[in-house]
Amino acid sequence: MNAILIKGGTAVLPEGVVLCDLLLKDGKIVRIGSALSAPDAQVIDARGLHVFPGLIDMHVHLREPGYEYKEDIASGSAAAVHGGFTQVCCMPNTDPVCDNAAVVSYIVNRGREVGLCKVHPVGAMTVGEKGERLSEMGKMKDAGAVAFSDDGRPVADSRILRLAMEYASGFGMLTLSHCEDKNLVDGGVVNEGYNSTLAGLKGIPRAAEEIDVARVILLAETLGLRAHICHVSTRGAVQLLREAKRRGVRVTAETCPHYFTLTDDAVTGFDANTKVNPPLREAADVAAIKEGLADGTLDCIVTDHAPHHADEKNVEYNLAAFGISGIETSFALSYTALVRGGVLTLEQLAEKMSTAPARILGLEGGVLREGAAADIMLADLAAAWRIDPKQFVSKGKNTPFAGTQVYGEVKYTIVDGVIKFAAEK
Repeated sequence: MNAILIKGGTAVLPEGVVLCDLLLKDGKIVRIGSALSAPDAQVIDARGLHVFPGLIDMHVHLREPGYEYKEDIASGSAAAVHGGFTQVCCMPNTDPVCDNAAVVSYIVNRGREVGLCKVHPVGAMTVGEKGERLSEMGKMKDAGAVAFSDDGRPVADSRILRLAMEYASGFGMLTLSHCEDKNLVDGGVVNEGYNSTLAGLKGIPRAAEEIDVARVILLAETLGLRAHICHVSTRGAVQLLREAKRRGVRVTAETCPHYFTLTDDAVTGFDANTKVNPPLREAADVAAIKEGLADGTLDCIVTDHAPHHADEKNVEYNLAAFGISGIETSFALSYTALVRGGVLTLEQLAEKMSTAPARILGLEGGVLREGAAADIMLADLAAAWRIDPKQFVSKGKNTPFAGTQVYGEVKYTIVDGVIKFAAEK
């Protein structure tokens, strides 16, 4: 059976939220309308459910190859479809580093073997993420890379970064910049401010992020090229991006649920699950992130899904690994904080979590329309549930949201017209 009829759902379309049916066949959305029928189709009763374009996460860590004890492509893909994601873009900080066509091909082929969500590798900008020599971007693109980034090891040499941006642009590709001045970070583990002093933990100033955001913006402006800023966390970075966009700079940016739901008040309990890079900031930063999402300064929401083994988190705060396992909680946290919180509409949430990532990276999907890929997520927005990391499909159980009540439960995830996750099963 290669047809699915989604009956009676409330679809989040580009033109608005509409009660309608969707007919999926041969991996495509072939009809959107009322009272559709298809005698041979599998029927999904979507009454009471909202139908979204499949979510796209352009910033995850699947850890394979090299760190499969944290996560692998199979467990990460299963977690992705559990969270409503039909496509994920995985960062290159693997072992070996994803800086060549062979590793890119391995990840692409492994993702296909697993056969759950679509797995797109992000290749390293420089060899070994060392910031010294450019990687062979053209060969990685041919092998299936969708963008380039040195992720948590930002290129410190501005000349090399410029060359990487120019080289990537020559292949019609985009660079994703983790913006952080490592010298200013200087061993810090939390946001620099009242709470870092209270907890006796070394702080990371906002300037460590904002200086590098400004550098990438200025390079993009000087070169007339596109650039993308990863996981924005500060009010200063939001303002820099807003001003750059007003000047016509071709820059896009993302943020994560933990930056619009938590403040650095959370670190005073010394729970290492709150340790993330960039760090949780203050209430004024959270407000600025929400404002940036609402006015379009921040284009998309990603998870920065960073699963770790329990042994890497169950240690002293200073020694713990940075990162949150977030792909299974992202939609509910975002819907609860932003839509129920009055910051975004449902259409805007779909734009941030699906349409914009597809547009930025040139991926197929990200929208519900006839002829588009049948990548779809169905959710019960009225369903309230408490986050329980013991129920995570991901190997990483490291979340600061354990026990948090959220709304919005993923019921189905459909990839290329095939059901990959059904809550009832």
